[in-house]
Amino acid sequence: MISRREFLQAAAAASTIAGASGLGPLGRAAAQQRLSQAALTAFEPLGNVTLLHVTDIHAQLMPLHFREPSVNLGVGEANGRPPHLTEAAFRAWFKIPAGSPEAFALTSEDFVALARQYGRMGGMDRVAAVVKQIRAERGADRTLLLDGGDTWQGSWTALQTKAQDMVEVMTALGTDAMTSHWEFTYGEERVKEIVDALPFAFLAQNVRDNEWQEKVFEGTKIFEKGGAKIAVIGQAFPRTPIANPRWMIPKWEFGIRDDDLQKEVDAARAAGADAVIVLSHNGYDVDVKMAGRVRGIDVILAAHTHDAMPGVMKVGDTILVASGSHGKFVSRLDLDCGGGKVRGYRYKLIPIFADAIAPDPEMAALVARIRAPYGEVLGRELGRTESLLYRRGNFNGTFDDLIAQAMLAERDAEIALSPGFRWGGTLVPGDAITFEALANATAMTYPACYRTEMTGEMLKTILEDVADNIFHPDPYFQGGGDMVRVAGMGYRIDVGRPMGSRISELTHLKSGQPIEPSRKYVVAGWASVNQGTEGPPIWDVVGRHIERERTIRVEPNRSVKVVAS
Repeated sequence: MISRREFLQAAAAASTIAGASGLGPLGRAAAQQRLSQAALTAFEPLGNVTLLHVTDIHAQLMPLHFREPSVNLGVGEANGRPPHLTEAAFRAWFKIPAGSPEAFALTSEDFVALARQYGRMGGMDRVAAVVKQIRAERGADRTLLLDGGDTWQGSWTALQTKAQDMVEVMTALGTDAMTSHWEFTYGEERVKEIVDALPFAFLAQNVRDNEWQEKVFEGTKIFEKGGAKIAVIGQAFPRTPIANPRWMIPKWEFGIRDDDLQKEVDAARAAGADAVIVLSHNGYDVDVKMAGRVRGIDVILAAHTHDAMPGVMKVGDTILVASGSHGKFVSRLDLDCGGGKVRGYRYKLIPIFADAIAPDPEMAALVARIRAPYGEVLGRELGRTESLLYRRGNFNGTFDDLIAQAMLAERDAEIALSPGFRWGGTLVPGDAITFEALANATAMTYPACYRTEMTGEMLKTILEDVADNIFHPDPYFQGGGDMVRVAGMGYRIDVGRPMGSRISELTHLKSGQPIEPSRKYVVAGWASVNQGTEGPPIWDVVGRHIERERTIRVEPNRSVKVVAS
């Protein structure tokens, strides 16, 4: 496994946004009280091919805030190395000054103050401006734009148009290829309908028809760029039928499929590929392990776990890139390749500061057209928040706490369970809670908020299963999510213990009594993967609660005791 010294050397060689002086061009621009598109995109070209990578956009067309996690624990070999470092430890590793634009973009430190200083990030019209600039400077014949998936889901307009809004946006952006995960939650029929009409490649070498074991989608596409052959192999999220409803994709099987991936790599090499790129939605730790098992991969473009890292990692000869989420970043990786190999590379993670980048007029017009029919609904104010409402983090997120508390109140439940999804924007104190903000955290194709009874034993089993999905020491057994959020119940978790023994001290918060294994509790939840789940859509449940409360304050959640041994 790569050492800290090797990681830092690779990051420096890759020309990260935090330069060798400790205050790169972006930091200097901030010190001069300005951010500019020129500073954000400044880059010394290298070689003959430029890869641009975006991922986990989650259908966010507009600029937004998205707070990075304050807790992101790694287990096994991942413990103590990026991306499993946060705040000051993350800054120290990458030599990022406190209070800088990089610190705001990449950590949760001083988030509220820095959000007010640097503004929102992302917006597809800003992403388009950066992509078009680089394409114009580098040449379209040398540039590939690759989308890591989780693009079609995560907003009200995507849900209402069954992803057509994002298909149009990514087509206009000039995407060359994509892979996928949440895309599959629109169901087999809709996914195939879109893929059959896409003007760019939809790659997923690891999806099979479960009757004949034939590939459902193209696995590899070879592009000729800069006089070189660039093979791009798609790797969809391997655990889709587990993490999401199996009944939506009943005829398809997934999995990591290392052996099949090796065959794809070998075939690409045999076809004369000068560089082999895996466009992955495995999750970062899975990609690290895969890089050590599959020979001949030059670059893995990582996704799914929403990690943003201003430098690359190298595992052997394989370069790993992590490009964040929600349109906050565009990764640029220049390659010098030919003669069947990559001879050199240079990397930059470009933060998309919305106030510093002039919107691309054509994309801005397209986004406005897409949103126009839903403007009144999206803009409806439900209430206001006095608290920072965020989602990302291994154990707690205040937006998730709000959702769980709403289920307790509106569904008359003793305990509420809310899935540890990573998608959804952040609201700072004083912000309006619009329906759009709520939909950005809840818009999905299986939103029913159920009310049922569960025994204490069942509740513990659920927590143990989710914990193993996150903290199993072997990345190939991880799903890459965050821990289920809980209201009305507290517990202790020891992440270093084996399956079945991580969860203890389950407590019914209202009574202060231990959760009894045999007793039945009234439980509310949402996003069940079971077909036929009944209940109102979660956005209606939470929306009613916010409108009733009007002013939202979420107190710090101290009901989960974490032991990271």
